Amino acid sequence: MDAAVQGKTRAGQGEADGEPMFDLIELFFFAYRDFVGDADRLLEAYRFGRAHHRVLHFVSRQPGLTIAELLDILKITKQSLNRVLKELLEQGFVEARAGVADRRQRHLFATAKGRKLALELAHLQSRRFSRVLETASEGARAEAIRFLLSVIDPADQDKVAGLVWPGQTRLAP
Repeated sequence: MDAAVQGKTRAGQGEADGEPMFDLIELFFFAYRDFVGDADRLLEAYRFGRAHHRVLHFVSRQPGLTIAELLDILKITKQSLNRVLKELLEQGFVEARAGVADRRQRHLFATAKGRKLALELAHLQSRRFSRVLETASEGARAEAIRFLLSVIDPADQDKVAGLVWPGQTRLAP
């Protein structure tokens, strides 16, 4: 980061001064655009979009996830999920199994084909993070984790941490 950029990254600048933090808002937008753009290009070959990616990611990472749990994670309506899930089921990327205790409940699992695509997408996005972290300071990953967790609504931080790091009692590694 050059000196001109460093001078603009002072903590506390922005909203406390009565001005929106346009720099952070716009940098977050562009970072997200490029981060998901890597995956978008691969998804195009399957005629899938970002919604397919999100569903496939969480179903792959949380085998046996119920539809209700997936809806809670994604914060979308059942109607929004139905089209995407139907396509993933029909094309053999995800399968739904009846619950053991409650046969009406549907548990979602990524198939071998779904796990393969989810892993390809994760590798694409991991390469972007690796490139950044190779040149960053030693504690950059931990600081990025702290920052991103702090952006999440406080009421959801523990739930998100539980999804990201299952079985761990602390908030972040």
